[in-house]
Amino acid sequence: MKSDFAKLDRWLLFWTIFMFVLGIFMIFSASSVKASLGGAPYYYFVKQTITFSICAIVSYVIMSIPLRFYNKMAFIVVIGVVGSLVVVYLYGAIINQARSWIPLGFYNFQPSEFAKAAIVLYMAVYYNKYKDSKKLIVILFPLLAAITMGALTFIQPDFGTTVIIVALGIIIFFAVPFDKTIKKYIFQLAALVVGVTVLFILITGSPILRPGQLARFDYKNPCTKYLSGGSGYQVCNGFIAINNGGLWGVGIGNSTQKYLYLPEAHTDFIFPVILEEIGLIAGIGIIIIYIIILMRIMKIAFRSYNLMGSIIAYGTAVYIFLHVFINLVGVLGLLPLTGVPLPFLSYGGSYALNLSILLALVQRVEIENKQKMRKKILMQGETT
Repeated sequence: MKSDFAKLDRWLLFWTIFMFVLGIFMIFSASSVKASLGGAPYYYFVKQTITFSICAIVSYVIMSIPLRFYNKMAFIVVIGVVGSLVVVYLYGAIINQARSWIPLGFYNFQPSEFAKAAIVLYMAVYYNKYKDSKKLIVILFPLLAAITMGALTFIQPDFGTTVIIVALGIIIFFAVPFDKTIKKYIFQLAALVVGVTVLFILITGSPILRPGQLARFDYKNPCTKYLSGGSGYQVCNGFIAINNGGLWGVGIGNSTQKYLYLPEAHTDFIFPVILEEIGLIAGIGIIIIYIIILMRIMKIAFRSYNLMGSIIAYGTAVYIFLHVFINLVGVLGLLPLTGVPLPFLSYGGSYALNLSILLALVQRVEIENKQKMRKKILMQGETT
């Protein structure tokens, strides 16, 4: 067991722990004012620290389990997530105008977050087995599972998470080395579905998105709209935080926007608070660390000895990239705000645990890559 953990990608492990620890301290700083109003200034800090401890234990267990174990478990995990999403729709708690959580007393369980890990794992297991199939329904089945989970998330409503779940499924799907003719038919089928959907909307005049969701697409000039009595409050105050920070920041704990000017500063909008307190230079450093993490994961994907390991690593990289990209372009006012957490840094139990599960699976892929490589070297030694 100890020799297995010596095979981990140490740089990936180092930067993962570094970012989680940085996130804990920035969550404490960003949430201190809101938590103090409830009489417990350390509330979010303590909860996220407990979450990090749980993530470490779960990661250790996952890294200890051979990937072959998931050949029988992946489909059960998907069924469990779909069932949980149905329970959320029927009985879930409404928080911030979305029915996305199952309250467990000590913890609010968010199934839509675990749908992301479930679809990555399931597609990895499934296509490792059926990658050579010529039957369209067999090839499309995991994609239909992703769309089902996306649809159940969309009606909560949670548009940002829906986009990530569906995009994750589609990107992984087109990365699988299918026959080119099969992919051509699928492109044609996708174009037909999109065309029929657009035609339906034009004929019926029924918008898919709710008025509040549609309003987010009017995202340009947020401060002008906010000052004139319109939307743009969050993004505008995010701009103020970034401007206050300058290159070097005003110092950790000295943010002014966290004094309830910036709603939920410790969740989706934590990046502006980070830039305000430790500056643009540190923000650029964080983006560089994200790039390093993605490069390490993709390196593991490229040298994986089978398709399952490759999809697990590739899907995790896509997952992290989508979250970083959608969060940053939203808070910077470059695209509509969708409300997705920033990896490692945003407060949230379900998201942190889901991210830890995927990263632990990637590390397990690396362990088995090195085990396979060692066996290959030993066999070559014996033959010579």
